Amino acid sequence: MVEPGDLAALKAFAGMEVLEIWELLRGKAPGTERWSTRLDAAQPERDLERAAAAGARFVIPGDDEWPEQVEVLAEAGQLTRRAGVPFGLWVRGPAHLRKTLARSVAMVGARACSSYGEHVAAELAGGLADNGITVVSGGAYGIDAAAHRGVLAGSGVTVAVLASGVDTSYPKSNSAMFSRIVEDGLVVSELPPGCSPTKLRFLARNRLIAAGTLGTVVIEAAVRSGALNSAGWAEQCGRAVLAVPGPITSRMSAGSHLLVRERDAVLVTSVAEIIEAVSPFGTGLAPHPQAPKNPSDDLPHDVRRTLDAVPVINPAPATRIATTAGLDLPTTQSCLETLAALALIQPTPTGWRLTPPPAP
Repeated sequence: MVEPGDLAALKAFAGMEVLEIWELLRGKAPGTERWSTRLDAAQPERDLERAAAAGARFVIPGDDEWPEQVEVLAEAGQLTRRAGVPFGLWVRGPAHLRKTLARSVAMVGARACSSYGEHVAAELAGGLADNGITVVSGGAYGIDAAAHRGVLAGSGVTVAVLASGVDTSYPKSNSAMFSRIVEDGLVVSELPPGCSPTKLRFLARNRLIAAGTLGTVVIEAAVRSGALNSAGWAEQCGRAVLAVPGPITSRMSAGSHLLVRERDAVLVTSVAEIIEAVSPFGTGLAPHPQAPKNPSDDLPHDVRRTLDAVPVINPAPATRIATTAGLDLPTTQSCLETLAALALIQPTPTGWRLTPPPAP
């Protein structure tokens, strides 16, 4: 009877138990008119029967499966007129909701994504799953679907949080994907079975994706998008906000870049960097990127100067190499012998030259 994240309901029923609220609504108490109009259509027994037929269950606060981290929403404020902790969650799939979300990352982005965004989402999601991290997304077209499929391609677990009932595939063309998800993972919704999505329900759904995970990764998002709404919820819940960079010419990456430039999001380009960002401080550190080591990196200074002066093709005598290197002849001779012993240069009848690279 109450829409997910309804601010008016939060205010009207503050501090009340669920059964108290239900009795008020059934009695059509003054001030409850906006919700009691749905009374005739509210059939909890039917909801439970439909859930059972779909292999789903209803999880409430206090249950072993209840993910306590979503209760941060009680203090997270509001965004786009949505707020609050859900009364319960409909869950479909064999995985344990609380344990599955204990080490999880949300991955969100544009529905009309580019091939670049789709590839990156699948690669990062698959890599996170290989590291034992659950990937959570919204089951939509584009980045959401790519993230789910990236996990399904391996042996990881993914969770789809819907803005419809758990028995309603939206979008319909993703039905096969949802069927795959519930084989090992979960489909979750705040709405009872049979409900259809609306714009406000999508916005309410985003708060669950952000609150239930350790951080939210944004891959391709326009300046105004649902993905940035999810990032906003992550900020308000104190979760990590991560953004994958894209081409500066791409409108789809403008929102991701905005998060980094103006909202202190962490720029990430790899699975290791995502893991570092959502791990406890000082743990899960990503290796610092380094260029491949060059054979000349560890050479003494004079030896490197001599090597730089040795011709690539036409051999040169030691005297010319000494002049080019700016060293005296005895020092140059000693350096040439060192380089020859390392097989970096080779002698010829007319002087010295660099050793040719091995044939492919």
